[in-house]
Amino acid sequence: MIYRQAGFACRFSIHSINLILQLNSGADGARGDDACTLKPIVAMWLMEQRPTPDPVIDSHSKSMRGFHHEVTGRLLCPVDYDWNCASVKAAIREFHPDYLVTAYSWPSFLYRNGEYDSKNLTNGLFCGELLIRAFRCIFTSPSSANVQVGSAERPSESQRNARTNWTHCDVSGLLRMRSVQPRAMAYVAVQLRFALSSCESWRIKDEDFDYEVFYQNIIDYFEHPGSPERQKEIDTLLLLWNQ
Repeated sequence: MIYRQAGFACRFSIHSINLILQLNSGADGARGDDACTLKPIVAMWLMEQRPTPDPVIDSHSKSMRGFHHEVTGRLLCPVDYDWNCASVKAAIREFHPDYLVTAYSWPSFLYRNGEYDSKNLTNGLFCGELLIRAFRCIFTSPSSANVQVGSAERPSESQRNARTNWTHCDVSGLLRMRSVQPRAMAYVAVQLRFALSSCESWRIKDEDFDYEVFYQNIIDYFEHPGSPERQKEIDTLLLLWNQ
């Protein structure tokens, strides 16, 4: 069943969130709806940056996104590589075998301010502003994504109350989500990565990058921490997301 309110489309069924999180089904209209929603809105968010990105990030065509553009390229760049290095940037763009972009390295957009701390690999991980805004856009409403993001905080009580004026189609409400779940976060990360890429149509593998592996790696990060210390970090992160 599809509900539309204030131009926002969402979908739900008896399969609940498992259907929404499906990646490989051509019949998964929810995934297609979310991709169509993020395609122009991500471009709008990026064009709000100062200085304004040059060339302009087109909201309709993705052909010049991905590693073709300085801004999207920086966000997609694996944290293992230095996008500021001209030779590294060229190697990524030329698919050099020593600089392949795969799902086994976190992209910069997952980190707060896109900054990776080599001495503390998890510092700021899954706190990227675009990730948080994309989550709000998909699971609450596009309007809620305009709330200023400083970290992984949620909108204030007054902002949440005002949300009823934006749309009655709150996906998190329809799916009875009472807290942010890692699988939902992984799904949004996949959608955001696709929105930033130059790929115009959905595919599981984008060159050397496998979205299914990326999705599973995020889930494994949350569900298989490996140590009590890492579990404590994850608990703190989810607490921030659920404030």
